[in-house]
Amino acid sequence: MLVLVLLAIANRGVVGVALLPEGLPYADDFALEVPLFAIIFASIGVGLFLGYFLEYFREYKYRRQAAVKNREAAALAAEVAKLKKSNGSDEDDVLALLN
Repeated sequence: MLVLVLLAIANRGVVGVALLPEGLPYADDFALEVPLFAIIFASIGVGLFLGYFLEYFREYKYRRQAAVKNREAAALAAEVAKLKKSNGSDEDDVLALLN
């Protein structure tokens, strides 16, 4: 945080930011004058947002596969519980033979 504060203090100068080239009509309407640290912080924020957004969609297929596998595991666990209940014994068959 201290580094960011020092960066903001060191870059208080006002700079012009134009969204359109000078030769185009209405270019002056889309020009701003803001402190340099605001441009730096906005650039960092936009970069973080884009990074999180792109990473979220990159991992989508893995989250979907995990959800499918979790549903399959839950269905199999329910089937095992049903089979144990219908068998009438919670013990393993091999262990039941040894007893």
